[in-house]
Amino acid sequence: MILAKNILNKIGKFSEEEIVLFQNRISTKRFKKDEILLSEGEICSSVFYIINGAAYQFVYDDIDENIIGLHIEEDWCLNYTSFINRKPSTAIIKAYTNVEVIELKIAAIHELITLSPSFFQLGKFLEDTRIQHFNNAQTALQKYNHLILSKPALFQVFPLKMIASYLKIAPETMSRIRSIK
Repeated sequence: MILAKNILNKIGKFSEEEIVLFQNRISTKRFKKDEILLSEGEICSSVFYIINGAAYQFVYDDIDENIIGLHIEEDWCLNYTSFINRKPSTAIIKAYTNVEVIELKIAAIHELITLSPSFFQLGKFLEDTRIQHFNNAQTALQKYNHLILSKPALFQVFPLKMIASYLKIAPETMSRIRSIK
């Protein structure tokens, strides 16, 4: 109950009754390192709140993983485009470490909204989970600085090569930026 309350308090204001409604519709899941949370071609029908561990989202670029999302503790994780448009995902979500999540299915979200308009506030986490697309006009340094300011903990969890892929910059460029900082 405390975890459900903490999760919801980060989104908005909810009554004790609404917290119980939420608690009754979530489930805890565990994924081992390298286990898939969402497969390519699957329609994203759940959102995951990461309790502990880390996951990442990627698409294959030939044979390489092109990182499009990095998710750590207290992040919501989903494939936004697939979830909203109800279309098969072109991305894969994979556990980077052993990860424990709270799963909330789309049917439960719809049910919660019908039970209380307060659950429309859940839309706030959807906005937060939109994949960060860095503007091509941004320099590598601007992208790096933005990430350092907005999500510094990513640098404690993921290797620089993955962060560079996420920022759409070469690993060598990342090394140069870090050496001048």
